[in-house]
Amino acid sequence: MPRTGTDATESPRPAAPRPPRLSSTSPEPLLDEPTRELCANIARGTLAPARLAVVAPGGHGKTAVLHHLARRCERHGTTVSWFGQDDDAADLVLVDDAHTLPDAALAELHALAEDETRGLVVAARPWPRPTTLNAVLSRLRGQVVLRPLDRRRIAALLGRERAALAEFVHAQTLGIPGFAVRLATAFGKAGDPPRDSTDLPASVLAEFRPDLDGLTGEALSLLLAAVSGAGPDVDLLAGLLDTDRHGVARAIDAVRACGLLDHDGTPLPLVAHAVKALVPSEQRLAVSQRLVRLQLDRKGPVLNLVLPLLGSGLSGAEPAQAFEAAADEAAESDPALAAKLYSAAASAGRSERALGRRWAEAAARAGDLDTALRLADQVLTDPEAEGRADAASTAATACVYKGQLDRAGELYLWADTQPARVHAALVSLQQGKLDKATELLAAQPSDAPPTLFAGAMSALVRGVIQSVTEDPTTALSTLADSAEMLEPVGRSLFLPDTPAAVGALVGMHCGELSLARSLLERAVDTEVGGLAGRTRHLLLSAWISMLTGDTDTATRTLQRAGDRLSPRDELFAIALRIGVARRTGDSARLRTLWAEARETVIRLRADLFTIMPFGELAVVAARVGEHDRLTHHLDRVRRLLHALGDPPLWTAMAHWSGLHAAIAADRRDEVAEHARALTGWDGYSSFHKAMAEAAACWLDTLNGNVRADRVESAATRLHAVGLRWDAARLAGQAAIRTTDRTAMVTLLERARTLQGPSSTSDQRQPTASPGEAVLSERERQVAELVVSGLTYRQIGDRLFISAKTVEHHMARMRQRLGATSRPDLLARLRTLVTTG
Repeated sequence: MPRTGTDATESPRPAAPRPPRLSSTSPEPLLDEPTRELCANIARGTLAPARLAVVAPGGHGKTAVLHHLARRCERHGTTVSWFGQDDDAADLVLVDDAHTLPDAALAELHALAEDETRGLVVAARPWPRPTTLNAVLSRLRGQVVLRPLDRRRIAALLGRERAALAEFVHAQTLGIPGFAVRLATAFGKAGDPPRDSTDLPASVLAEFRPDLDGLTGEALSLLLAAVSGAGPDVDLLAGLLDTDRHGVARAIDAVRACGLLDHDGTPLPLVAHAVKALVPSEQRLAVSQRLVRLQLDRKGPVLNLVLPLLGSGLSGAEPAQAFEAAADEAAESDPALAAKLYSAAASAGRSERALGRRWAEAAARAGDLDTALRLADQVLTDPEAEGRADAASTAATACVYKGQLDRAGELYLWADTQPARVHAALVSLQQGKLDKATELLAAQPSDAPPTLFAGAMSALVRGVIQSVTEDPTTALSTLADSAEMLEPVGRSLFLPDTPAAVGALVGMHCGELSLARSLLERAVDTEVGGLAGRTRHLLLSAWISMLTGDTDTATRTLQRAGDRLSPRDELFAIALRIGVARRTGDSARLRTLWAEARETVIRLRADLFTIMPFGELAVVAARVGEHDRLTHHLDRVRRLLHALGDPPLWTAMAHWSGLHAAIAADRRDEVAEHARALTGWDGYSSFHKAMAEAAACWLDTLNGNVRADRVESAATRLHAVGLRWDAARLAGQAAIRTTDRTAMVTLLERARTLQGPSSTSDQRQPTASPGEAVLSERERQVAELVVSGLTYRQIGDRLFISAKTVEHHMARMRQRLGATSRPDLLARLRTLVTTG
């Protein structure tokens, strides 16, 4: 193991003991191919006399290379001696740690270097560099370059069982050989791999004790500053060390020569962990506080310097000022961190009244709506507090996320700023108040600066108004322009909604799914709306995937949205999970999810932008016999749509989900009512025409009047506008309700074609065979449980029948469906279940 930490002192030490000879059984160092080949040529005498320097920081393997070279030379008969021993007759003299030699020894070495016929290899750190050592190195002909270990060589060092840790070891050590060997050796002895970067063996960290003890006070302070996040700010470091730029350079050279700093002046991750473990916390805090004080005096950025102070319990005016300044820096890019820092400033003594507005916004953007509302309320109740209008707007937007639109509208109007009035107009539209929204939008002052933010949000409101009063193309064009306008400035904004999200909703309501998806993808890429916006955009993207029947993608996208959801987002998330379960025929999960959804719907009120999730919930509520639980929500939707003049773009989707809820509840009079309403808008767009034709087919099918050609046509139209699962379901349900064998086979095959490759199974899709397709209620129950993967015995226990009876049901269904094998039968049942 190469020694480190012996050269970062201000004065030279006595010569170190000469390295002992290693036996031929000593482990070989992990050298790269050029270095290994160079050593081989020296040993063979090809380069005689070899006169080379090995200059590298501590830990890079200089000593290991010298010993490797000595062993190779001995094998080839080349005589080797170590400097200071009897070296008169040696072909090659090796010198280790030349930077530590006293003046007399350096003079002796210089005399040896003068003899050009003698082989000489000198190893040293890049600092300190006495004049005599420089003279010695200048007499040599070349240098051995020691490179960091790559991941492949670290994996070889770890061995096969621990090779997976190569990436971790490389990240911690940056491939510095000595440190990589330390860590790899410790992992080789440990039982379990590290959980994370903080889970490092104490024995490895303890090995840095000599390195740290060997540093001068100045060098140690510089290392502590680097660990504290000071960076390569020479003026700041000069203030800390009470020296000039040259003094800072000397200190950096000293620490870097030990191998403790990377080339850019940052500590290796492993070194940083060692410093935190071995240097007393009060000593580290003293350096951090000194750096912060210097930086505050210079009015420079303090965020990185303040982070080590979090959780320290420091209080007083100076720490409070530091935490507040750091929070202001972090607010735009990391609101969660900013909220923590504002909290630390308050704990250190800063008044919450002074922090309230900024702290509330940071908390809101980080998803902590309750804290945001509490802080904003404190600001509003204090007549002397600064930023009361902004605090009111933050609270209003938080209320939108919680589904409290009435309260949000009141707060926006009280704030009475230009953005607040635009946001109030948007909330009014969500509640069905078109005239009020139009009035608020028109009341914008003519002398207000035409910023990107103001223009984008005004265009958002205009786009929603156009979705109510004009055609969908006009509305989508305005919303797309609004979304693009907001992209450059939208990352750090806390918004009631984004143009991309609203544009996607409008797109889904009129069948423009490709445009809706594009808007959402761009919004995610550009981080419009920050973390809250990302969550909303991902949920809506998942909804598009669900509408098209791609339940796997919908589930993956839903998972990406995370689990820290506002009540509004939770509504979409639970409706998505329910929608996926319904589309995959998972009846058991559907009932479990519905039990969870009941609490969600109690906390929220339906509005224009939640028609789809409440519609999805209405379908499952009808399916489980609890349709009445959503009656007041659906009535509210009908009232606000009527107040808006029953705009086809928004109203049709409400009737579409109402149609399917009525089908699930077997309420044919309601099915007829929704079908008539949809037929009235069949000329609005191709999307509305597809829904109208499908609704008429559903009504006929439920009444036993299945016309295969008409069903095929309607299902094809649905598929063309993106409602692929609905298309397959229409064809599949018509197939199992017809008594015409030929029509059944045709429609069943069409259902499989429209459904496409199953997103829940990779089973081969079979071809259809004739047979009676009508299943009894018990057979449908058995089919659902078989498709979900239960055994005959488990199904029997669930349905209180014997496993033999389940087997008989399966045999009858196989005969009726004309299945030729068990996989064929399962595939047919899966098609029937997932479209039913």
